[in-house]
Amino acid sequence: MEPTNETTTESSDTRPFKRSRFLEPSPLPSAGDLAILHVKRDVITPVILSTSTTTGYAEGAVTNTRFGSFPHSRLLSSPWGSQIRASKVDTGSRGRGKTPTTATEPVDAAAGFIHLLPPTPETWTLSLSHRTQVVYTPDYSYVLGRMEVRPGGRVMEAGAGSGSFTHAAARAVYGPGGRVYSFDFHEPRVEALRKEIEEHGLEEVVEVRERDVCTDGFEPVRNKVEAVFLDMPAPWLAIRHLNRGDATPLDPEVPVQLCVFVPCIEQVTATVETLRTSGWSEVDVVEVQHKRIEVRRERIGIHNEGLRGVNSSPANVDEALTRLREIEKNNVPSKAARLERLRQEASERKVYEDGELVHAPEPELKSHTAYLVFAVLLPHLDEDAEMVSVALELDGN
Repeated sequence: MEPTNETTTESSDTRPFKRSRFLEPSPLPSAGDLAILHVKRDVITPVILSTSTTTGYAEGAVTNTRFGSFPHSRLLSSPWGSQIRASKVDTGSRGRGKTPTTATEPVDAAAGFIHLLPPTPETWTLSLSHRTQVVYTPDYSYVLGRMEVRPGGRVMEAGAGSGSFTHAAARAVYGPGGRVYSFDFHEPRVEALRKEIEEHGLEEVVEVRERDVCTDGFEPVRNKVEAVFLDMPAPWLAIRHLNRGDATPLDPEVPVQLCVFVPCIEQVTATVETLRTSGWSEVDVVEVQHKRIEVRRERIGIHNEGLRGVNSSPANVDEALTRLREIEKNNVPSKAARLERLRQEASERKVYEDGELVHAPEPELKSHTAYLVFAVLLPHLDEDAEMVSVALELDGN
């Protein structure tokens, strides 16, 4: 049965848990859904799918890219992950009166395609509007894993910015009882993030608040948190407010995990000094350097002539001599006939298994993004609990 937004279960704080189509998309996209169009490796476009017929196109809503036009009617009828061919669309009526036409169904263009992808924190990070510096997948995936964030967990972030980490954290805690509390002092950013959270169906998981935590500290939240992420210019000012006091948002019964995202080593120094004087322990600094590796098959040889993405030069001396003998005997067919014969042969063999499997790192490596400062705030123990803890540790040794 297809999941819907109406499914609810009871969470640990008795509030209903609403399913999110952003994190649990149905097999087929629906009108109003967010879709990610993978145009090429570094070009990813977010689109709200529509059935509108007032766009000036006979086919209805259309998204235009450098590789062609794509009517939403075709996108809406295709499963997620499909490769979508570009279409010839009626553009004669745009900006003018209606052009009489009966061709409302998309017609395949000669070339061009995209891939239709469901939204995920990864694809959203690559396609969102940059309101501030973005925390990318290599960093936030390590942060969430290191802080052991899991379904039903409770996370607090300060410096929400563009909402990249917010979406990733929402997926990590997604489930009954899971909550993300997001703070930012900039009102336009807060309103923009709230709108995105509502559009993505994450309002039951994410709560966005406008507040300058460096000056005013953190507000009490509905559920005490067990992990904190800070991404701001002066995080040491916010760390002063993260303690075990009465009004703290931190869970008093468990160790609280902290990660601070800082771009330069001077900020690392100031942050670490504040952590050590504020009772935090296990302070550690990490830098994540991401390297993407391309894996492909390299096909070389004159028998690959005419195929896309191959090197049709002779693969060895024998192939070169064979071609020269054909030329000397005037036995070389026309290029058109030769290419047609090679295409026919290619259709009868598994071209994707030809060639040698090779790999290479991407030519432009993404270098430093930020330093990640981790720390743990242990719960307070009374004298009896501390003695029990010491005894257990001694027994373990």
